[in-house]
Amino acid sequence: MDARELIERYEAGETKFAGVNLSGINLLGADLIGIDLKQADLHNASLILTYLSRAKLTKANLNGCRLSGANLNQASINSANLHNADLHGVSLQSADLRGADLTLANLLNANLMDADLRGADLSGANLTGACLRGANLREEVRNYYSSLIGAILCRVDLQGANLKGAELVKVDLSGANLREVVFREADLREANLKEANLQGAFFTDANLAGVNLAGANLRNAKLERAVLTGADLTGVDLQGALMPDIRLDKAQLGEANLSLTRMNRADLSRSDLSKVDLTEAELIDAYCARTNFAGAILKGANLVRAELSSANLSWVEWQGATMPDGSIYP
Repeated sequence: MDARELIERYEAGETKFAGVNLSGINLLGADLIGIDLKQADLHNASLILTYLSRAKLTKANLNGCRLSGANLNQASINSANLHNADLHGVSLQSADLRGADLTLANLLNANLMDADLRGADLSGANLTGACLRGANLREEVRNYYSSLIGAILCRVDLQGANLKGAELVKVDLSGANLREVVFREADLREANLKEANLQGAFFTDANLAGVNLAGANLRNAKLERAVLTGADLTGVDLQGALMPDIRLDKAQLGEANLSLTRMNRADLSRSDLSKVDLTEAELIDAYCARTNFAGAILKGANLVRAELSSANLSWVEWQGATMPDGSIYP
């Protein structure tokens, strides 16, 4: 079937084209709202600027398809093959992409607000500048997750997304808007979160070993039992963060803002906390073997039972701090 026949039949009121072969077809700018293309073969097709809102593309083959600027809002694209597809600037708001293959897809500046991406494979996809605010990337009951291993997500908007348990190893999320994102139990080892906005994000039980968080905003974040061994948190803002039982050993935290944090039972051994602001922080039972606190501000901090015997405490400001033995520093 060629483009003319398809459009003529659609304009005549026909909408069901399930399973048709449309490989390589050119439908530039066509109005195909609500069309049924389930299991259709559209590989290498040109659907640039096409109107496909509410279209049915379940299990369709869109491998290598060009969809830049297309409107696919509320479309059903679950289990579709979008491998290596060009989705630059596409609008997929509230679209159903469950189980879709988006490996190596170009989603530069795409709109994925409120999209359902549970079980979708986004490995190697380029999501630079994409908006995934409110998107769902995790199946709550069956516990299968979107794969984002190696994906490029710099400057992406994921505010409020659920990424619990997601595989995010070495993902580039630098400069991204990740406010209130759920990263519980996620694997973020060696990820790049430099200068990301993570205010109010949830990292309970997450693995962030070797992550780059330099200059990031983590105000009021939740990091209970998170692992940040060897992480770079230089200049990070963690004011008011909740971090009991956190592992921050061998980490770089120079000049970070840790005021009003709760770090009870934290492991800070061999970490660099030079010139860190820990004003009124809670460090009860913290383990600080060979930790570098040189020039740190610990005014009003609570260090009851903290292990500081081998720490570097040169030029620390202690005014009003509660010391390990329970005494108050004058």
